[in-house]
Amino acid sequence: MKVAIIASAFSGNRGAAAMLESSIAHLTEQEPDVEIVHLSMYPKSDADLNSHANVRVMDASPLRLGVAINGGALLWRLVAPARGAIRKFVPEVGEIADADVLLDQGGITFVDGREKYLIYNVASILPALNVKTPVVKCAQASGPFEGTLNRNLAKVFLPKVAAIVSRGAITHSHLEGLGLTNVTAGADMAFTLDVTLRDEALANEAIPADFFGGGDVVGYSPSQVLRESAEKKGDDYVAEVVRHIDHLTEVMGRKVFLVAHSTRPNPDKLHNNDLPVCREILAHVASPEKVAFTDRELTPGALRALIGRCDLFVASRFHAMVSSLAMSVPTLVLGWSHKYREVLDQVGQAEWAMAASDVTIESFSERMAALDAAKTEINEVLNVKVPQVRATAMEQFGIIGRVARAGSAAVRAAKGAASSGA
Repeated sequence: MKVAIIASAFSGNRGAAAMLESSIAHLTEQEPDVEIVHLSMYPKSDADLNSHANVRVMDASPLRLGVAINGGALLWRLVAPARGAIRKFVPEVGEIADADVLLDQGGITFVDGREKYLIYNVASILPALNVKTPVVKCAQASGPFEGTLNRNLAKVFLPKVAAIVSRGAITHSHLEGLGLTNVTAGADMAFTLDVTLRDEALANEAIPADFFGGGDVVGYSPSQVLRESAEKKGDDYVAEVVRHIDHLTEVMGRKVFLVAHSTRPNPDKLHNNDLPVCREILAHVASPEKVAFTDRELTPGALRALIGRCDLFVASRFHAMVSSLAMSVPTLVLGWSHKYREVLDQVGQAEWAMAASDVTIESFSERMAALDAAKTEINEVLNVKVPQVRATAMEQFGIIGRVARAGSAAVRAAKGAASSGA
C-alpha cells in the first residue's frame, strides 16, 4: 500500500506532528510494507526531523503546491502523453498519482471567517482529484458554511472526496447540512498518539522529572494566533498571560510549565511558532525560577509526556488541549472556535471552555480555583471518556484502509482495461 499525506508536518505545530506521527505508526502497524510520501509545507525542516525509513518527505511548500503541483496535476489529467515529463519535473504529482490514497490532515478547513486559507484547503486536495487518487479528509473541524465563497467551494469539492471524518458533533452537523453522504463521525487523530519510552527519555532531558515531583505544576500553552488577534484590537496579550502565570505562582503557589506547542527553528518565522511569545512571557513573569520552559523542538510524544505530568493545564492551542485531555489532566481552555468546544463535549468537559477574548484576570482566577477544586472528579471522568474517544479516533484507520484498497483495485482494473484495449 502507498499513502500520500498532506497538510501536516513534523515541524511547526505539534498537533499536526502528532497526527502525522500517529498516522505513520498505526498505518505501519497495520501494513508493515506501507510506503508513505509526506507532502510537506516545510520540506527542509521535515526532512531533517524524519526518522522513519518508510517515509519520504517531498516539497509541497505553498508556492510549489499552488503552482507546480496543481498545474502539473491538471496537465496530467488533460494531456496523458505529458505524464513522463511531469514525473521528471514535478515528481510530487507522480507520487500522488501512484498513491492508493491521499490523507488530508488539515486540522481546520472550509470554515467561515478563514477565507484566506480556502486556497490552501482546495490546493491540498485538488491534485489528487485531478489524478484520480481517492482522498480521505482525516478528522478535522469544518463549517459553518454560511459565507458564500466558503459554502460554494465546499459544495464543489467536498462531495468529490472519498471520505470525510468529522472531529465532533458541531462539525458533523455543518457537513450534514451541506447534504454530504461521505461523512463519518470521528475524533481527532492526535488522540491515537502513543507515548513511547524514547519520548519519556526525551522529556526527562528537556525538563528534569523532579520539577514535577510535588504534583503542583500547572501547564500553560500560550498562542501566537491569540497574540496576533489581541494586538489587532490594541490589547497586550503578553501582559495578560504574565498576569495569569503570576496568579498561578504568587497566589496559588504553583509551579508552571510554559509550553510552546508550535515551534519552528527560525525565530523570525511567527506562523506556527509560539517560541517568541513564550520567551517574552518568561522574561516578564514575577518568579521565573518557578517556571520551566524548553525551546527544544520536542517530538509530539515527548511533549505529551511532559504535559501528562502536570496537575492542571491551561490550553490556548488546540492540540495542547488534546494532549492534556489525552493524558487525563484537568484542563481550562481559552479558545476561539467551535473546534475546541466539540472536542471538550466528547470528554464531558464543555464547562471548562472560555472564549479567550472574554477572559479577565478575575474570571481566570475564579475558573482556576474551581478547576483545582474539581480536579479529582474531572480526572475520573477523563479516565473513562478518553479511551472511548481514542477508540473512535482509531476507526478512521479502518476507513483509510478500505479507501486505499478500493483505490488500488480501481487502478489495477484501469490498467487491465488499457492493456486489453491495446
